[in-house]
Amino acid sequence: MRDETVKENEATAAIQPEAPRAGAVVLRVIDTCADSLLVVAVLGELAIVFANVLARIFFTTSFLWADEVARFVLSIIAFIGGAVAYRRREHAFVRALLNRCPQGMQRACFTLADILALFISLVAGVASLDYIESSWSERTPIFQLPAATIAMPLTAGLALLALYAINHLRREHGRRAWVVAGVFMVAMAGVTATRGLWLPWFAGDNAIIATVTLFILAILAGVPVGFVLLMATAAYLWVTDAPSLVALPQSMVNGTGNYILLAVPFFIFAGLIMERGGISLRLVRFVETVVGHLRGGLLQVSVVSMYIVSGLSGSKPADVAAVGTVMRDRLRDRHGAGEGAAVLAASAIMGETVPPSIAMLIIGSITQLSMAGLFIGGVIPAAVMAVCLMVLIYVRACRARTPRTPRAPVGSMLRAALIAVPALLMPVILLVGILAGIATPTEVATFAVLYGLVLAMGVYRAMNWQTFMRTVLDTASLTGLLLFIFAASAGFSWTLTVAYVPQRLVALLHGMQNSTNIFMVASILLLVGAGVLLEGLPSLNVLAPLLLPIAGKLGVSELHYALVLIIAMGIGGFMPLAGVGFYVCCAVMKTGIEEASRAMVPYLIVIVIGLLIVAFVPWFTLFLPHHFGFGR
Repeated sequence: MRDETVKENEATAAIQPEAPRAGAVVLRVIDTCADSLLVVAVLGELAIVFANVLARIFFTTSFLWADEVARFVLSIIAFIGGAVAYRRREHAFVRALLNRCPQGMQRACFTLADILALFISLVAGVASLDYIESSWSERTPIFQLPAATIAMPLTAGLALLALYAINHLRREHGRRAWVVAGVFMVAMAGVTATRGLWLPWFAGDNAIIATVTLFILAILAGVPVGFVLLMATAAYLWVTDAPSLVALPQSMVNGTGNYILLAVPFFIFAGLIMERGGISLRLVRFVETVVGHLRGGLLQVSVVSMYIVSGLSGSKPADVAAVGTVMRDRLRDRHGAGEGAAVLAASAIMGETVPPSIAMLIIGSITQLSMAGLFIGGVIPAAVMAVCLMVLIYVRACRARTPRTPRAPVGSMLRAALIAVPALLMPVILLVGILAGIATPTEVATFAVLYGLVLAMGVYRAMNWQTFMRTVLDTASLTGLLLFIFAASAGFSWTLTVAYVPQRLVALLHGMQNSTNIFMVASILLLVGAGVLLEGLPSLNVLAPLLLPIAGKLGVSELHYALVLIIAMGIGGFMPLAGVGFYVCCAVMKTGIEEASRAMVPYLIVIVIGLLIVAFVPWFTLFLPHHFGFGR
């Protein structure tokens, strides 16, 4: 639908005078500068982390300034990268309701989304200037620079967002933008002029109720998730007359300041290298020789491949693309595009707990849980769900009397294994490095990137310099999208805390007579719903800090509970008709949403059964962490 809107407005633009050439040139220069800054930030930080590891190993010293530089780099990637992702139209939004609306209403909502992006960028940008001014006198511990330096990429990123929003409105929406903008401005003027009349109504709980209502309506209207989170936080601050709007940029900067988040761009980088460097192709070919003869053939291969590939990358979109692009044509021919998309989506949910996992990194950055414990604890739960999926595929194939593919000759299997061995060593290196305490997850992630580059460019020779540079920029853009949403959700999480939502959850729990079973089921339902609305990862950032302490008080292992939350979040993120991840699977398989949704139903049921098994049999989660001495 977005494509239809663009085509319509291209026709409208054809009868309008062209934009001044100088303006287009300036915009291209700005784009190039933003892209170049991101490339330098990603590669520069990769080099710093790798050099720090070498210095520690060979010279028993570390760069004390590395953490300080990392905070600045994360700020650049989050806010400049978030703006670049918006320019490239990569920000996620929920389209389940919009797809059922008339085209005119859809176009109006898309226009309103860009207007709201412009509005919230300006509001947060002005607040960020106040934040920089108020924190200018503070100094960083190592370089003794103004602490506000770390916030400067936020201001620059919000300025870029505003610029790109104006450009989108001009190029994609034409005259409609003026109409919708006029209505929005009149509405805002009316709300502002009558503020004294309605403000007393928002005393007490009404403020948070109105904020959550605004949040849900904006999500359903197709506004990108990150902007909805910012808008909800700003609206709460405005209607409560509580703290200054400076709290908004402050929470955003603080939300990206954890060093462990550096592992996010590196694992995404490794995943994209795997996809574009021929690594996933070799892995899938090897898996096909091993399990391709089972009933269900290529569907079984997809599940096993997704499990293995998830052990090389923390990014589910990268995993889906890596396996889906290799198997798409044969899956479409043998099982149908809808069935292939459904299996990819179910397998992506299964792979949420296969280390390395960005969801685990998010949980680890906002809690005191052991990252190594999370990584090792996710291996068996993912295997449980993989077995459930493979049994379902086998039973359905038997009922449909699907012909079996002959078993691959031993020679072919050995040749495929020999070619795939270097790639299969990647997850082993990751886990051994973390479990043995040789390096942190961030440092191990840098080794994964460098090892992947050696395979892609030196061994398999499937990646050239141009592909590499494009991969670096795509890494920065995807990471910027995730970290921007993460930063925005930090503000929204703060809003919920100020509104005493955690205490209310505790009170609700006491009303359930402290039943761990009810609490577990309610948590799963809550995370599934939040995963649909919040595009998955932000739901963890908002809800995990609230729910984990409650689980601990009930005697539930927080490590086990965190992994249950991650799987539930994944179900929401890949929920048919609504989950953003589900749209990625459909796009990779080039199939319609309705066809894939129908095919997804049995797989979704089995995934839920697998989650319940993991949730109510803690042994699957805790055996390995306890065996290796991690976690509670």
